Amino acid sequence: MLGRPRGEVRNEKIAVMPRISSFFGIVITMYHDDHGFPHFHAQHADGHAKIRIDTLEPIESNLPRRQLRFVLAWAELHQAELEENWHLARAGGTLQEIEPLR
Repeated sequence: MLGRPRGEVRNEKIAVMPRISSFFGIVITMYHDDHGFPHFHAQHADGHAKIRIDTLEPIESNLPRRQLRFVLAWAELHQAELEENWHLARAGGTLQEIEPLR
């Protein structure tokens, strides 16, 4: 991972996404220049998901059911922090790390 700032994840669609949390092999990221409903991305070796922040519903997902349940439980606990990070991302600010699911 030479040349890539720590705490960021590479993705095919957009070169770099800030990582805001990780737990149980799941990495939570948010794009700085993403559009549409406020949402975040969850990536796992077995799939990925895009989750709306306001309703905590998947916009798209191919995550296994167990990992999706972990992501949704985590998001429910940290919904306000996710909303704040969405606003920071829209303003080009530095996103805040969020406590992982334990």
